[in-house]
Amino acid sequence: MIDAVLLPLVKRVIARPARALVARGVSADQITLVGFWIGLLGVLAVWVGLFWTALICLALNRLADGLDGAVARLTTPTDRGAFLDIALDFMFYGLFPLGFALHDPATNALPAAVLVCSFIGTGSSFLAFSIIAEKRGFRSADYPTKGIYYLGGLTEGTETIALFVAICLFPGAFPWLAYGFAALCAVTTLTRWLAGWRLFR
Repeated sequence: MIDAVLLPLVKRVIARPARALVARGVSADQITLVGFWIGLLGVLAVWVGLFWTALICLALNRLADGLDGAVARLTTPTDRGAFLDIALDFMFYGLFPLGFALHDPATNALPAAVLVCSFIGTGSSFLAFSIIAEKRGFRSADYPTKGIYYLGGLTEGTETIALFVAICLFPGAFPWLAYGFAALCAVTTLTRWLAGWRLFR
């Protein structure tokens, strides 16, 4: 919901680190892959109950997610880079709640399953819309530098990361935070279905 508003600010903040990485010969794909592995360490940290460590890994993963695009735009953006970025992001989004389910299956398994299911709804509607939008030559005015068409919604990347921060800070509230966010994701999915239904006649 607020990704498009925050994007210009994020670009300004990461511009200098991105230039420094380019000067050192670091590629966007390398940043994407390192960021994903750091995210996996965060999932393992959640599993064993190291929630502050998980929060640090989450922050580094998201920093890498911003830097890889900035580095790509300073060099040569590629289809492979765009593919890696979105594919690994979606995988990380599904794995992070899994860490909470593994940490306390009796309490967290069902809400984690509901949350991941809601992510399937938002993710599949997002990607399906992007595929058809690309086929029809649509362009997103809010996200002109993205490698694929971005369709916004009530729950986007910023809101998802806010949820992940909240469940790291308040792990005991995971079930209620997961159920609440899943309900918001359901609204996002429904609005995207409606947008596709109307636009792709």
